[in-house]
Amino acid sequence: MRSQVIRYALILACGCLPAVDACAADVIGIVKTVKGAVHIERGGKNLDAAVGSEVYSGDRIVTGADSSVGITLHDNTLLSEGAGSTLELNNFAFNTTTYEGALDATIKRGSLAVVDGKIARNNPAAVRYSTPTTTLGVRGTEFIIEVGGEGEGAR
Repeated sequence: MRSQVIRYALILACGCLPAVDACAADVIGIVKTVKGAVHIERGGKNLDAAVGSEVYSGDRIVTGADSSVGITLHDNTLLSEGAGSTLELNNFAFNTTTYEGALDATIKRGSLAVVDGKIARNNPAAVRYSTPTTTLGVRGTEFIIEVGGEGEGAR
């Protein structure tokens, strides 16, 4: 009886590993710093951001007044979002062996400071940042994007 239970437990554990890997593969980065009110919009829910929170493609990160957040993506791209900002991480893919991938993000309002990671160093054309009025290609390693006025408006 005991050997049968162990056998079923091993079968169950082995069968669950691909599901765990698939979930882990979706994580694109980690929140490293939080100041003030910051939340992540994911799947119609608002999640309070905290140091160590996982970030996924499709997430929208919103900072309140007098708030900021620092995020490190898996290719070592550093994103620092200022107060009153909305950042959408539209697409992120990264191969840790070849450093190939793509990054597509939109800053709807506020400010975003960027220090490029391995994707931009390997293939600058694969990285794109957009605002409500402009699309930016990456040609340097550090830059700041500011969306003045009301941007998309408060949400």
